Amino acid sequence: MDVVELKAHGSGLRLVPGAGGAVARYWRERAPTRDWLRPASAEALGGGDRYEAAAFPLVPYSNRIREGRFAFRGRAVGLPLNRPPERHSIHGHGWQASWRALESSADAALLEYRHAADAWPWAYRATQRFTLTPSALRVELLLANESDAPMPAGLGWHPYFPRTPRTTITAGVRAMWLTDREMMPTTLGAEPPVTALARGARADAVALDNCFVGWSGRAVIEWPELEARLTMTAEAPLDFLVVYTPPGRPYFCVEPVSHMTDAFNQAAAGRADAGLRVLEPGESLKASITLTPEG
Repeated sequence: MDVVELKAHGSGLRLVPGAGGAVARYWRERAPTRDWLRPASAEALGGGDRYEAAAFPLVPYSNRIREGRFAFRGRAVGLPLNRPPERHSIHGHGWQASWRALESSADAALLEYRHAADAWPWAYRATQRFTLTPSALRVELLLANESDAPMPAGLGWHPYFPRTPRTTITAGVRAMWLTDREMMPTTLGAEPPVTALARGARADAVALDNCFVGWSGRAVIEWPELEARLTMTAEAPLDFLVVYTPPGRPYFCVEPVSHMTDAFNQAAAGRADAGLRVLEPGESLKASITLTPEG
């Protein structure tokens, strides 16, 4: 498996283009060595388990589409259910596809994925540009419609963070989507986790797999035991935040995304705030995320 490794005066980043364009590791080299994202083993990524990655891209949509089906401008679309036994299509194509490195230098890399029209009836191009500095990691995402018809679109990034008993997550959000048993949205409201995140919620104290709306674009993760913290910032259109804190796991996820779960169907049902974007032929959608660790 091809690996692209970047270095920047004490910081390291390992990318695996062929395994979903995934990040395999982001770490501080100087003592004590510290992983800012949960590191992935070569065996897990080589075996096709992208859920073991340190981070992966979400294109051309994030999270779930109910039963893999939606209608867009009179066209019925049916997508493969790509994570059995789930009965919904999840996270788009990029995370399960092979990307290629178009550019690579000591501290920067550009990865590309091209999708030919199939069950998703639009051709598109996606890129990830990684720029590593001694103090930060910047990820720039691009999604370009290469078909001859308008395409519904979304973007996101799915990082996995290491978890300690006292890890806290702080983020300014306006409301949270409650979900059913299949993690599909049901009701939008100012639920208790909204206030908890604003104050700083312990990852072990909340069991979340929810999409938050009205995100400020800034989230802070703190590991008090390690005297370390990481600030994640993102720009529009990444105005939604998915927080996943599975009980008993050594990781959690804080995912900046451009739309709510099942946005295509929600928009078709009349929700103007679902976050759905429409790209005209030749048009592109761009987003960026910056991780700034300390400690």
